Amino acid sequence: MSGRFYLTYAVCTLAAAFAQGGAAKAPADKTVEATLTAAPAVPPALQRSEPRRVVVRLEATEKVGELMDGVQYEFWTFNGAVPGPFIRVRQGDTVEVHLKNSAASKNTHTIDFHAVTGSGGGAGALTTEPGQESILAFKALNPGFFVYHCAASPVPVHIANGLYGAILVEPLEGLKPVDREFYVLQSEFYTEGDLGQKGLQGQSMLKAMREHPEYIVFNGKVGSLTGDGALQARVGDQIRIYFANIGPSLSSSFHVIGEIFDRVYREGSLTNPTENVQTTMVPSGSASVVEFRVSVPGDYTLVDHAIFRMIRGAMGTLHVEGPESPEIFKSMQTGSDRPMTHEMH
Repeated sequence: MSGRFYLTYAVCTLAAAFAQGGAAKAPADKTVEATLTAAPAVPPALQRSEPRRVVVRLEATEKVGELMDGVQYEFWTFNGAVPGPFIRVRQGDTVEVHLKNSAASKNTHTIDFHAVTGSGGGAGALTTEPGQESILAFKALNPGFFVYHCAASPVPVHIANGLYGAILVEPLEGLKPVDREFYVLQSEFYTEGDLGQKGLQGQSMLKAMREHPEYIVFNGKVGSLTGDGALQARVGDQIRIYFANIGPSLSSSFHVIGEIFDRVYREGSLTNPTENVQTTMVPSGSASVVEFRVSVPGDYTLVDHAIFRMIRGAMGTLHVEGPESPEIFKSMQTGSDRPMTHEMH
């Protein structure tokens, strides 16, 4: 199969037509390279109204990295990171995905895009052996925020090892501008060793079958969004978090301690948001978009409010700089003349 490419066109029907051959070429001014970002970064909003052919280049690699300080794991990655890149396209775009599988890989890899309308989410066309490359072209028909993941057999193993990411399909009218956008993805790891056990850990199929993960993390590692990795904002910023939960088994109860979501676009739908939400449920294999304005400085903790999961790694920090907003927190004199500067929300 060396040197052969596979091309799929998902046209405006429920079925996708599969064919072998090279990718059809668009005029140079209609083809663009996708800007891909590693979590928690998000590519800039698309400043165009016309559809384009967007070229997305991904590579599956298998590499040892840190799951927790002192704990190593052999991750299966897209573009060398867990989660894989954030992809941003527009409704109506033709997305041309080039998937390479590193020659050093031991396994076949592919991608199921939840944004694809067609059999297998394109996984059949993108099935790629080590050292080879495959191509999938699909039409982005529906706006929304979607996950993508490896769907090579056995599918749960490939997902649980780190092969996943997210793709945003902006609606035709675009999204309302905000001050800061962040990409956060929750996932589980099932290690042979117990939580915190040092050294290189293999995957435990027994724990995975029982759905008992040792680690439940944001952006691929315990502590990835704390300390130097904390999300940064300023008082008054309008924040948008693209939050995905790949599982592979557990649902997430996403919450930011000390904030109320002004709007939540549930399960990735970009229409009819729910307002004034404290915690949003995100099923495995789904995503949500949350928006809120920060009015008070300080550290806000991101959690899965199935709260014991914090101990397993499901937590992060949003650090907000700037002066307090007097409209939100007003000093009040108490009997002891000590100022009260916080109210319940």
